[in-house]
Amino acid sequence: MRSTSRRLLRGLCALLIVGGLTPVTAAAATDGERPAAARPVTDWQVDLAGTADERHNISRRADGGLAIRDRRLSTPSEPGKAFALYTAPARSLGRQTDAFTVRTRADAPSGTRVLTEVRGSSHPGRWTQWTDAGTTGRLRLSEAVSVLQVRLTLLGTRSASPVVSEVSVHADPATRTARAGTGATATGSVTYRLFATREGLTGHTTANGHVIQPRDHFVALPSRRMLASKGGREYQVRLCYRRTGRCETAPVWDVGPWNTRDDYWNPPGERQMWRDLPQGTPQAQAAYQSGYNGGLDEFGRRVANPAGIDVADGTFWDGLGMTDNDWVDVTFQPADGGGGGQTTVTAWAEANVRSCAAVTNCDIVSKVYPNESYPANCWKTGQSITAEGYTSDKWIELPLRAGGVGYVSGIYLKGDETGGVTRRCGT
Repeated sequence: MRSTSRRLLRGLCALLIVGGLTPVTAAAATDGERPAAARPVTDWQVDLAGTADERHNISRRADGGLAIRDRRLSTPSEPGKAFALYTAPARSLGRQTDAFTVRTRADAPSGTRVLTEVRGSSHPGRWTQWTDAGTTGRLRLSEAVSVLQVRLTLLGTRSASPVVSEVSVHADPATRTARAGTGATATGSVTYRLFATREGLTGHTTANGHVIQPRDHFVALPSRRMLASKGGREYQVRLCYRRTGRCETAPVWDVGPWNTRDDYWNPPGERQMWRDLPQGTPQAQAAYQSGYNGGLDEFGRRVANPAGIDVADGTFWDGLGMTDNDWVDVTFQPADGGGGGQTTVTAWAEANVRSCAAVTNCDIVSKVYPNESYPANCWKTGQSITAEGYTSDKWIELPLRAGGVGYVSGIYLKGDETGGVTRRCGT
């Protein structure tokens, strides 16, 4: 009750601010702004004993190593394999780069393996796709990032588990030119017509550690590159079923069907496997329809349908109104981009709106609050601001209720550096 009263009081106070903003949606609150004062980080070791990490079926050994706790547990995407997942907290770099070297020290008995993947962010709510460090450990992300996160997938057998003893990261100098983001980090969206199958498997564990519930709402894609965190929606797709005219946006919480390294939504040059297939064509579809790879998937199994996406029961039955496996339109969406139509921005933290694009010598004329959306005019370059490990010099111009405009640092807005606003002020 007291929390509700404080929120109501804060809302009333905001209405009394001279020149305040008119929110598009309603409010909550937390933070302010501070000038950038970043300390670049080049080398570090992942804290495998940390308490802020996310883990599923992980056992911490006395020597500090990570192993699979219960080797009877598995996930449908890796049939016959014991399974555990460890995701380290995101680490601020204090600068931007797109090149990294990640070394994993592990003891992997025969039949076991460790997958080390990383993703990066240049703005809150916006992530690159996960990238496998591979055997060399050297990797390049799709764009320069200022925050990095490491994920470990441990795969074992009933009698043996790999043991990870150390993960070290080196942030290399930025490469000459950063590539445009792809898939979930792209500024636009792309739609493919895909054969969708019902996943079912209530009570089983997905590749991100989620235990499947009756009439659950999520999807599975045949690559870990867009696998969201447990309960997260960093990566999602929009499905539409023409027979019913119904659509649903669902998070990606599992890997499958058929393959685990088939990121068919990426251009052939960036695809993990099957690079001779056209973008948007799942390997299972090509195998089933034209005998590609001898009609077999990556595990050597005979492909029995052309599925490029698995759909959980709730999305399948309730969201789309499907009664049998069928073709659907699947749109791969930005993780947290700006909308169409009227230009609006949405704040993820409380922040000041100032009379000019800087903290220094610019008066506070209003505020924005978490999860509220506001009309926006354009963006401009101003003083660099740092928050939660991110740094940006982009400021967004907002119309004030009493007339005139104010500026808020884009670092406090969801989406990309400009909160999804594409027009630059003065153009």
